[in-house]
Amino acid sequence: MVFKIDELLTIVFTLFAVIDIVGSIPLLISMKEKVGVIKSFKVTLISGGLMILFLFLGKPFLQILGLDVKSFAVGGSIVIFLLGLEMVLGHEIFKGDKNEHSGAVVPIAFPIIAGSGTLTTIMSLKANYEESYIAAGIIINLVIVYIVLKSLNFIERMLGPGGLLAVRKFFGVILLAIAVKIFSSNIAALKK
Repeated sequence: MVFKIDELLTIVFTLFAVIDIVGSIPLLISMKEKVGVIKSFKVTLISGGLMILFLFLGKPFLQILGLDVKSFAVGGSIVIFLLGLEMVLGHEIFKGDKNEHSGAVVPIAFPIIAGSGTLTTIMSLKANYEESYIAAGIIINLVIVYIVLKSLNFIERMLGPGGLLAVRKFFGVILLAIAVKIFSSNIAALKK
């Protein structure tokens, strides 16, 4: 088997764009304020587990539940929309309970990092690429996710309160737009 670096790079950059960990920094910082401490390794592990699980068992799992990829994407888009709304308006929708265990899974590992967009993208990549390349692309992105999560305190200090507020509002609008795009592109297919 010949190693194809171009295929790996395509998968890595596609997943990087969909995961959008850099764009999620303001949201992650605001979640950190609610849950106290984000356990970077645990969040990365759970996100990676979901991605790898969906790589191999995504479609059959959704079929067992009587769901399709479009329904899954619409549900995830609603959660992403609410997170974006919270960032823009500054009103708390997801109540923090200072329990780092719940904060690691919802909404950080899912749907912020391993959201419906990421999971459906992984299943879509299977149509064109080998699973080994997709798995390698997932692992490379998880390393990036872990580095960003570990650096949240540094990033927060670097931006300062004013910069953080501006970035949070800006990315809140971006998150709303992404949610609307995911919702609108999948809701039409559900009506058929």
